[in-house]
Amino acid sequence: MEAPDDLTWLMQWYLAQCDEDWEHEFGVTVDTLDNPGWSLTVDLERTSLEGQRFSPIYDGVSAQEQPVQGGDGDVPWLVCRVEGSQFKAWGGPRDLSRLIRTFRRWADESSLSSNDG
Repeated sequence: MEAPDDLTWLMQWYLAQCDEDWEHEFGVTVDTLDNPGWSLTVDLERTSLEGQRFSPIYDGVSAQEQPVQGGDGDVPWLVCRVEGSQFKAWGGPRDLSRLIRTFRRWADESSLSSNDG
């Protein structure tokens, strides 16, 4: 069976969290930035990812510059980190799929490591 694309995977992950309670307080937000770009916020509270370690990623931008990077969209950039109980990611206007893919890889790796121990 072929693995789902990243957007389909994100929809399935979200649906798996919905328990007639979680979705009333928490969720997934995709938004645009005015510099231009995308943002992705995923609530981790009461999910298997809550409290999991995530090493921040700064790709194409330094920690000091982020997330105010701008440009015409020809230079890819990505910032991903966990703040409190949220996964937060920002990227250029052509990087939305990278934001989702980064979250997916972390979630999949966290799931595998929690099943090993």
